[in-house]
Amino acid sequence: MRDLLPRLISAVVMVALALGTVIRGGETFILFWLAASLAVVWEWQRLIAAPQATPRFLVGAVALVLTTVLARQMALDMAIVTLVIGCGLLAWLAGPGKRLWAASGLVYASALVVSVTLLRLSLFEGLESILFLFAVVWGTDVCAYFGGRLIGGPKLWPRVSPSKTWSGFLVGISCGALFGTVLYAWISGAELKSAAIIFIVGLVCGAVSQGGDLFESSVKRHFGVKDSSHLIPGHGGFMDRLDGFIFACALAALVGFLRSGPAAAAIGLLRW
Repeated sequence: MRDLLPRLISAVVMVALALGTVIRGGETFILFWLAASLAVVWEWQRLIAAPQATPRFLVGAVALVLTTVLARQMALDMAIVTLVIGCGLLAWLAGPGKRLWAASGLVYASALVVSVTLLRLSLFEGLESILFLFAVVWGTDVCAYFGGRLIGGPKLWPRVSPSKTWSGFLVGISCGALFGTVLYAWISGAELKSAAIIFIVGLVCGAVSQGGDLFESSVKRHFGVKDSSHLIPGHGGFMDRLDGFIFACALAALVGFLRSGPAAAAIGLLRW
């Protein structure tokens, strides 16, 4: 109860900022998610406890900013080259035993800002794609919690996350997919056939978001850390809040990119 008020205030502020920036779009949106991704880089490099934490963060930050700028200009080939160079420098700075961990943190953070950039700046459906993902991921997260509490049953992966259950997982992804489908149908007036496919897309994105949650839990467990940081009062760190969204958004952007190209990734995600 002592943490309830700061947790509630933080949640309201985060939701308001996320919705406000996605509706505004443009550079405001990109800067918001770049800041979140920079926080992820800082938390990850701190979490792995490798040498030269400050130089690693600075190198990661520069590489992340350059990658974001190039992705904004749809110069994805140069963005990938920049990312590879940044990962190489991070691996060199981290030293033996932590090289792969250090480089992975930059890839993880870049997946967030690059994927949201590609989706939101898509020629059409950019706003709808991010709102759809918000509904799916937030709906999955909330309903998985309550579904698991009310129904209980076998654990999903007890060694990594003792509280997660199969019932919560299934309730969560079903509700998240439903919320995302209803929201998109309301905004776009999608036909029944399209809505059915969107529901399936929502199920997959919701399942992947739960996988992202488990991934982050396994990383923290590996390094013996409870929270990635204390940057967000009552919620831990940005990695703790964005783990599911990073995975879901990366998958959504990849699907959209493969179907419709970088300039129309949101169309490839939502129009079937």
